Amino acid sequence: MGTEPAPAPRDDRERADRLDAADPLALHRREFAATDEGLVYLDGNSLGRMPAAAASQVRAALEEEWARGLVASWERWVMLPRRVGDAIGQLVGARPGEVLVTDQTSVNLFKLATAAVGVGRPDIVTDDANFPSDRYVLGSVAAAAGGELRVIETDPVDGVSADDVTAALDTGVGLVSHSHVAFRSGALADMGTITAAAAEAGAMTLWDVSHSVGVVPIELRRSGADLAVGCTYKYLNGGPGAPAFVYVRDDLQGRLDQPIRGWWSHDDMFAFASDYAPAPGIDRFATGTPPILSLVAAQAGIAMTARAGLDAIRAKSVSLTSLLIELADRDLAPLGFTVATPRDGERRGSHVALRHRDAYRLTRALRDRDVVIDFRAPDTLRLGVAPLYTTHREVAEAVAVIRDIVVTGSHEAYPHHRAGVT
Repeated sequence: MGTEPAPAPRDDRERADRLDAADPLALHRREFAATDEGLVYLDGNSLGRMPAAAASQVRAALEEEWARGLVASWERWVMLPRRVGDAIGQLVGARPGEVLVTDQTSVNLFKLATAAVGVGRPDIVTDDANFPSDRYVLGSVAAAAGGELRVIETDPVDGVSADDVTAALDTGVGLVSHSHVAFRSGALADMGTITAAAAEAGAMTLWDVSHSVGVVPIELRRSGADLAVGCTYKYLNGGPGAPAFVYVRDDLQGRLDQPIRGWWSHDDMFAFASDYAPAPGIDRFATGTPPILSLVAAQAGIAMTARAGLDAIRAKSVSLTSLLIELADRDLAPLGFTVATPRDGERRGSHVALRHRDAYRLTRALRDRDVVIDFRAPDTLRLGVAPLYTTHREVAEAVAVIRDIVVTGSHEAYPHHRAGVT
């Protein structure tokens, strides 16, 4: 691939190696498919690496279940959305039967937000740091219900707070919806406090946990959350385009009417009845035929996360991001970088945002030096650490390469205009 990365200073390498030698999660790195030697992959917050087991499980589904079993394999496949949902439920503090793997995150957000405002209060509260796609969906749902989307202006680093939410609430608000971890800054919202503030005002809560599931302990039931959505292709390593999931607290499942009625949400899908009758429980939040091969692939990363344990994953995440911020302060701040992520480890997810005026060109230069991160407009580099496979040594090497690129000015040879995926 690119030029050999600049080595981190010896003291940094030795310190990182000591931390990696003591890492209880180190063995899990071997469970992922091999990548190019020397590649530093810090983009698991966009797409996780492939568990080696995913390939064998999908191959079995192709060769045994589809090729030989054909349509008879639906006897096994039909329950996959529930089975995989229950496995995710164990990672997000849900009970069995409260999580279903179905559709994509935006579709699920539309379904749950529409169901929530259908109860009678049409305004929705969100924040300006929420993922843009979420805001697009929430805006369309509020407009269709005859309400408005109220967008809170938040601190660009610290994100949304309970005080922000409380100030935006009144009797017209039926739904409060935020990302658990802000996609740009990595700020971790206080789910319990914000949920309590919304509940006191009579509003439901809908959380997007896409940037926290699999890397931050989540307690949906304990926090009182009503609804949640999330994806499986980031820290759960489910694969590109892997299906998303919905969480609906069990006492709400019979009260909410989801708007995209499909045969998979029917009480008796194979009756092919003319009239719609919603299935009981979480199944009523399904729509159409699930992507079986993607569901099969997603199971490997979910199972690995459960085996590793979220407490250990979270501890390593904080260690990795703390090292990254420390080295950025020392080596990159003098070169024009600003850390745009909360410095308190308990207030951030598993990625660190660095702002720099030449962020896009730096991202391109880094990829040609075998360091993969991503860019978020207008000026943010995101470095995502995935504790199941990221090492402290990789963090130290990434900072050293960034410094070397800026000092030598090699990024200045790249164009300013964005091209392709960032």
